[in-house]
Amino acid sequence: MDQWFILGAAMLATGCVAGVMAGLFGIGGGIVIVPVLEFALGNLGVDPAIRMHVAVATSLAIIIPTSLSSARAHHQRQAVDMAIVKRWAPFILGGALAGAWIASQVHSRVLAMVFATFALLVALKMMLLTKSRNVTDDMPRGPLVAVIPTTIGCLSSMMGIGGGTFSVMTLTLFNQPIHRAVGTAALFGLFISLPGTIGFVVAGWNDVRLPPGSLGYVSLSGFALIAPATVMTAPVGARIAHSFSEKKLGVLFGIFLLLAATRMFYKALV
Repeated sequence: MDQWFILGAAMLATGCVAGVMAGLFGIGGGIVIVPVLEFALGNLGVDPAIRMHVAVATSLAIIIPTSLSSARAHHQRQAVDMAIVKRWAPFILGGALAGAWIASQVHSRVLAMVFATFALLVALKMMLLTKSRNVTDDMPRGPLVAVIPTTIGCLSSMMGIGGGTFSVMTLTLFNQPIHRAVGTAALFGLFISLPGTIGFVVAGWNDVRLPPGSLGYVSLSGFALIAPATVMTAPVGARIAHSFSEKKLGVLFGIFLLLAATRMFYKALV
Protein backbone atom coordinates (compact mmCIF):
# COMPACT_ATOMS: atom_id res chain seq x y z
CA MET A 1 0.00 0.00 0.00
CA ASP A 2 2.83 2.40 0.88
CA GLN A 3 4.49 1.68 -2.47
CA TRP A 4 1.31 2.53 -4.37
CA PHE A 5 0.91 5.75 -2.36
CA ILE A 6 4.50 6.83 -3.09
CA LEU A 7 4.15 6.05 -6.79
CA GLY A 8 0.84 7.91 -6.95
CA ALA A 9 2.33 10.95 -5.22
CA ALA A 10 5.32 10.84 -7.58
CA MET A 11 3.01 10.81 -10.61
CA LEU A 12 0.98 13.76 -9.29
CA ALA A 13 4.19 15.73 -8.65
CA THR A 14 5.41 14.81 -12.13
CA GLY A 15 2.17 16.13 -13.62
CA CYS A 16 2.62 19.47 -11.83
CA VAL A 17 6.23 19.88 -13.00
CA ALA A 18 5.36 18.77 -16.55
CA GLY A 19 2.45 21.23 -16.69
CA VAL A 20 4.56 24.20 -15.63
CA MET A 21 7.24 23.26 -18.16
CA ALA A 22 4.58 22.87 -20.87
CA GLY A 23 3.35 26.40 -20.33
CA LEU A 24 6.80 27.88 -19.82
CA PHE A 25 8.56 26.33 -22.83
CA GLY A 26 5.73 25.19 -25.13
CA ILE A 27 6.66 21.54 -24.61
CA GLY A 28 4.27 18.72 -23.83
CA GLY A 29 6.14 17.63 -20.72
CA GLY A 30 7.13 14.24 -22.11
CA ILE A 31 10.79 14.73 -21.21
CA VAL A 32 9.68 14.72 -17.57
CA ILE A 33 6.80 12.23 -17.86
CA VAL A 34 8.47 9.40 -19.79
CA PRO A 35 11.34 8.64 -17.37
CA VAL A 36 9.09 8.82 -14.30
CA LEU A 37 6.51 6.52 -15.88
CA GLU A 38 9.22 4.09 -16.95
CA PHE A 39 10.52 4.00 -13.37
CA ALA A 40 7.01 3.56 -11.93
CA LEU A 41 6.16 0.78 -14.38
CA GLY A 42 9.39 -0.98 -13.45
CA ASN A 43 8.41 -0.91 -9.78
CA LEU A 44 5.03 -2.38 -10.68
CA GLY A 45 6.69 -5.29 -12.48
CA VAL A 46 5.71 -4.41 -16.06
CA ASP A 47 7.60 -6.44 -18.67
CA PRO A 48 10.82 -4.54 -19.63
CA ALA A 49 10.19 -5.40 -23.30
CA ILE A 50 7.11 -3.13 -23.41
CA ARG A 51 7.85 -0.74 -20.51
CA MET A 52 9.08 2.11 -22.73
CA HIS A 53 6.22 1.57 -25.16
CA VAL A 54 3.73 2.09 -22.31
CA ALA A 55 5.64 5.10 -20.94
CA VAL A 56 5.85 6.78 -24.37
CA ALA A 57 2.21 6.03 -25.28
CA THR A 58 0.87 7.24 -21.93
CA SER A 59 3.01 10.37 -22.16
CA LEU A 60 1.53 11.17 -25.58
CA ALA A 61 -2.01 10.67 -24.24
CA ILE A 62 -1.28 13.04 -21.34
CA ILE A 63 0.11 15.65 -23.74
CA ILE A 64 -3.29 15.92 -25.52
CA PRO A 65 -5.04 17.88 -22.74
CA THR A 66 -1.77 19.49 -21.62
CA SER A 67 -1.09 21.03 -25.04
CA LEU A 68 -4.67 22.30 -25.27
CA SER A 69 -4.39 23.97 -21.86
CA SER A 70 -0.99 25.48 -22.61
CA ALA A 71 -1.93 26.64 -26.13
CA ARG A 72 -5.14 28.26 -24.83
CA ALA A 73 -3.17 30.22 -22.22
CA HIS A 74 -0.68 31.43 -24.85
CA HIS A 75 -3.42 32.21 -27.38
CA GLN A 76 -5.05 34.55 -24.86
CA ARG A 77 -1.79 36.51 -24.99
CA GLN A 78 -1.80 36.44 -28.83
CA ALA A 79 1.33 34.29 -28.85
CA VAL A 80 0.15 31.53 -31.22
CA ASP A 81 0.93 32.06 -34.92
CA MET A 82 -2.08 30.42 -36.57
CA ALA A 83 -0.64 30.96 -40.07
CA ILE A 84 2.32 28.72 -39.23
CA VAL A 85 0.02 26.22 -37.49
CA LYS A 86 -2.22 25.91 -40.57
CA ARG A 87 0.81 25.49 -42.84
CA TRP A 88 2.68 22.94 -40.70
CA ALA A 89 -0.09 21.02 -38.90
CA PRO A 90 -0.91 18.47 -41.67
CA PHE A 91 2.78 17.51 -42.02
CA ILE A 92 3.30 17.30 -38.25
CA LEU A 93 0.23 15.06 -37.95
CA GLY A 94 1.42 12.77 -40.74
CA GLY A 95 4.90 12.60 -39.22
CA ALA A 96 3.44 11.72 -35.82
CA LEU A 97 1.49 8.81 -37.29
CA ALA A 98 4.62 7.55 -39.02
CA GLY A 99 6.65 7.95 -35.83
CA ALA A 100 4.23 5.86 -33.79
CA TRP A 101 4.35 3.13 -36.43
CA ILE A 102 8.13 2.89 -36.73
CA ALA A 103 8.96 3.49 -33.04
CA SER A 104 9.70 -0.17 -32.37
CA GLN A 105 11.96 -0.37 -35.45
CA VAL A 106 14.40 2.39 -34.48
CA HIS A 107 17.23 1.83 -32.00
CA SER A 108 16.55 4.13 -29.07
CA ARG A 109 20.24 4.83 -28.42
CA VAL A 110 20.83 6.14 -31.93
CA LEU A 111 17.73 8.33 -31.72
CA ALA A 112 18.76 9.65 -28.31
CA MET A 113 22.25 10.55 -29.58
CA VAL A 114 20.87 12.43 -32.60
CA PHE A 115 18.40 14.34 -30.44
CA ALA A 116 20.97 15.12 -27.74
CA THR A 117 23.56 16.39 -30.23
CA PHE A 118 21.07 18.69 -31.98
CA ALA A 119 19.63 19.94 -28.69
CA LEU A 120 23.10 20.62 -27.27
CA LEU A 121 24.17 22.71 -30.28
CA VAL A 122 21.00 24.78 -30.23
CA ALA A 123 21.17 25.17 -26.43
CA LEU A 124 24.67 26.62 -26.67
CA LYS A 125 23.56 28.90 -29.49
CA MET A 126 20.56 30.23 -27.56
CA MET A 127 22.58 30.81 -24.39
CA LEU A 128 25.72 32.28 -25.94
CA LEU A 129 24.48 33.94 -29.14
CA THR A 130 21.25 35.52 -27.92
CA LYS A 131 21.39 38.39 -30.45
CA SER A 132 21.98 36.22 -33.51
CA ARG A 133 20.23 32.89 -33.34
CA ASN A 134 18.33 32.82 -36.65
CA VAL A 135 19.48 31.15 -39.86
CA THR A 136 16.85 32.84 -42.06
CA ASP A 137 14.88 36.07 -41.88
CA ASP A 138 11.53 34.34 -42.45
CA MET A 139 9.86 30.93 -42.41
CA PRO A 140 11.12 28.63 -45.19
CA ARG A 141 9.07 27.93 -48.30
CA GLY A 142 9.09 25.13 -50.85
CA PRO A 143 10.09 21.52 -49.99
CA LEU A 144 11.29 22.50 -46.50
CA VAL A 145 7.69 23.29 -45.56
CA ALA A 146 6.99 19.55 -45.66
CA VAL A 147 10.33 18.09 -44.54
CA ILE A 148 10.83 20.08 -41.33
CA PRO A 149 7.39 19.66 -39.66
CA THR A 150 7.14 16.02 -40.80
CA THR A 151 10.49 15.30 -39.13
CA ILE A 152 9.42 17.14 -35.97
CA GLY A 153 6.20 15.12 -35.79
CA CYS A 154 7.91 11.80 -36.48
CA LEU A 155 10.76 12.14 -33.97
CA SER A 156 8.54 13.62 -31.27
CA SER A 157 5.97 10.83 -31.54
CA MET A 158 8.69 8.19 -31.37
CA MET A 159 10.09 9.76 -28.19
CA GLY A 160 6.79 10.41 -26.45
CA ILE A 161 7.23 14.19 -26.34
CA GLY A 162 4.98 17.01 -27.52
CA GLY A 163 7.50 18.36 -30.00
CA GLY A 164 8.09 21.67 -28.25
CA THR A 165 11.76 20.90 -27.76
CA PHE A 166 12.16 20.55 -31.53
CA SER A 167 9.55 23.13 -32.54
CA VAL A 168 10.71 26.03 -30.36
CA MET A 169 14.35 25.75 -31.33
CA THR A 170 13.39 25.34 -35.03
CA LEU A 171 11.04 28.34 -35.06
CA THR A 172 13.60 30.56 -33.31
CA LEU A 173 16.21 29.57 -35.89
CA PHE A 174 13.76 30.92 -38.50
CA ASN A 175 13.66 34.34 -36.79
CA GLN A 176 10.44 33.81 -34.85
CA PRO A 177 10.23 35.64 -31.47
CA ILE A 178 10.71 33.26 -28.56
CA HIS A 179 7.31 33.96 -26.97
CA ARG A 180 5.49 33.29 -30.27
CA ALA A 181 7.62 30.19 -30.88
CA VAL A 182 6.70 28.81 -27.45
CA GLY A 183 2.99 29.50 -27.92
CA THR A 184 2.89 28.03 -31.42
CA ALA A 185 4.84 24.95 -30.32
CA ALA A 186 2.31 24.36 -27.56
CA LEU A 187 -0.46 23.92 -30.15
CA PHE A 188 1.78 21.69 -32.30
CA GLY A 189 1.77 19.31 -29.35
CA LEU A 190 -1.87 18.44 -30.08
CA PHE A 191 -1.12 17.45 -33.68
CA ILE A 192 1.69 15.19 -32.44
CA SER A 193 0.11 13.63 -29.38
CA LEU A 194 -3.34 12.81 -30.80
CA PRO A 195 -2.28 10.69 -33.82
CA GLY A 196 0.67 9.30 -31.86
CA THR A 197 -1.65 8.11 -29.09
CA ILE A 198 -4.03 6.50 -31.58
CA GLY A 199 -1.11 4.70 -33.22
CA PHE A 200 0.12 3.28 -29.91
CA VAL A 201 -3.40 2.23 -28.87
CA VAL A 202 -3.79 0.27 -32.10
CA ALA A 203 -0.26 -1.19 -31.94
CA GLY A 204 -0.71 -2.53 -28.41
CA TRP A 205 -4.34 -3.56 -28.60
CA ASN A 206 -3.80 -7.34 -28.29
CA ASP A 207 -0.55 -7.40 -26.30
CA VAL A 208 -1.08 -9.85 -23.41
CA ARG A 209 1.89 -8.43 -21.46
CA LEU A 210 0.16 -5.13 -20.74
CA PRO A 211 -0.71 -4.22 -17.12
CA PRO A 212 -4.38 -4.04 -16.06
CA GLY A 213 -6.21 -0.87 -16.96
CA SER A 214 -4.50 -0.31 -20.30
CA LEU A 215 -5.94 0.89 -23.59
CA GLY A 216 -3.46 -0.49 -26.06
CA TYR A 217 -0.09 0.75 -24.79
CA VAL A 218 -1.73 3.66 -22.92
CA SER A 219 -1.89 3.24 -19.12
CA LEU A 220 -5.23 4.69 -18.05
CA SER A 221 -4.15 4.86 -14.39
CA GLY A 222 -1.03 6.85 -15.29
CA PHE A 223 -3.14 9.15 -17.45
CA ALA A 224 -5.72 9.64 -14.68
CA LEU A 225 -3.07 10.64 -12.13
CA ILE A 226 -0.82 12.87 -14.24
CA ALA A 227 -3.10 14.54 -16.83
CA PRO A 228 -5.26 16.62 -14.42
CA ALA A 229 -2.16 18.05 -12.73
CA THR A 230 -0.58 19.05 -16.04
CA VAL A 231 -3.76 20.74 -17.25
CA MET A 232 -4.09 22.76 -14.04
CA THR A 233 -0.46 23.92 -13.93
CA ALA A 234 0.18 24.63 -17.65
CA PRO A 235 -1.39 28.13 -17.45
CA VAL A 236 0.94 28.89 -14.54
CA GLY A 237 3.93 28.17 -16.77
CA ALA A 238 2.47 30.36 -19.52
CA ARG A 239 2.12 33.29 -17.10
CA ILE A 240 5.71 32.82 -15.96
CA ALA A 241 6.91 32.74 -19.59
CA HIS A 242 5.32 36.10 -20.38
CA SER A 243 6.88 37.69 -17.30
CA PHE A 244 10.37 37.17 -18.80
CA SER A 245 12.00 39.28 -21.49
CA GLU A 246 12.67 37.61 -24.85
CA LYS A 247 16.39 37.39 -24.06
CA LYS A 248 15.88 35.84 -20.63
CA LEU A 249 13.31 33.33 -21.89
CA GLY A 250 15.69 32.34 -24.71
CA VAL A 251 18.53 31.74 -22.26
CA LEU A 252 16.21 29.84 -19.91
CA PHE A 253 15.06 27.60 -22.77
CA GLY A 254 18.71 27.05 -23.70
CA ILE A 255 19.45 25.86 -20.16
CA PHE A 256 16.46 23.52 -20.35
CA LEU A 257 17.73 22.09 -23.63
CA LEU A 258 21.20 21.63 -22.13
CA LEU A 259 19.74 19.60 -19.27
CA ALA A 260 17.59 17.58 -21.67
CA ALA A 261 20.58 16.88 -23.93
CA THR A 262 22.71 15.80 -20.97
CA ARG A 263 20.03 13.36 -19.88
CA MET A 264 19.70 11.99 -23.41
CA PHE A 265 23.45 11.44 -23.69
CA TYR A 266 23.43 9.65 -20.35
CA LYS A 267 20.51 7.36 -21.34
CA ALA A 268 22.15 6.58 -24.69
CA LEU A 269 25.57 5.73 -23.27
CA VAL A 270 24.63 3.86 -20.07
